[in-house]
Amino acid sequence: MHAIIDLPQWVIDENEKLPKFIESIEERMELVIEFSRKNIRYQTGGPFAAGVFEKSTGRPLVIGVNRVIPLNVSSAHAEIVTLTMAQKILGTFDLGQDGMPDYQLVISAQPCAMCYGAIPWSGIRSVVIGASGKQVESLTGFDEGPVHPQWQSEYRRRGIEVIENKRSADACEVLKTFAASGAKIYNGRQRP
Repeated sequence: MHAIIDLPQWVIDENEKLPKFIESIEERMELVIEFSRKNIRYQTGGPFAAGVFEKSTGRPLVIGVNRVIPLNVSSAHAEIVTLTMAQKILGTFDLGQDGMPDYQLVISAQPCAMCYGAIPWSGIRSVVIGASGKQVESLTGFDEGPVHPQWQSEYRRRGIEVIENKRSADACEVLKTFAASGAKIYNGRQRP
């Protein structure tokens, strides 16, 4: 028995077209948000995307998207999918090990409770966030779970830089588009 987490073909094709370097954080976020927008358009998952970049150079390693419903895997959030792909590409479970560049995770929206926990385990050294968790919940109805109230300080205490509200309005537009589409909001508990 095995489970496969994969990227849709359009994501693979778009990753192959990425520029060698994406220098500014704003441009990295713009690209990640575009992947989240296309994920809705192509109906290949939820309205979320994430990318792993070398922090100092902006060299993209991989951009991934949410794959929960297409794969029937509740943990196939954009962050988990993208971190998994990055680890496979580099052949290591630790994206922060000695001798490697610092990697930055750029996320279209604040991590949910599950993804919040996965990020420190991955070895990522920097996190850049578009929409806030409150925006995700209020615009879509997703339940982001019990995230630690001082999650930013917990990340910083572990050597993870936190940059919030990058292109938040653009990320929120994608969330609004998703909500207006009538697509399924996939919370683990659908009852109040």
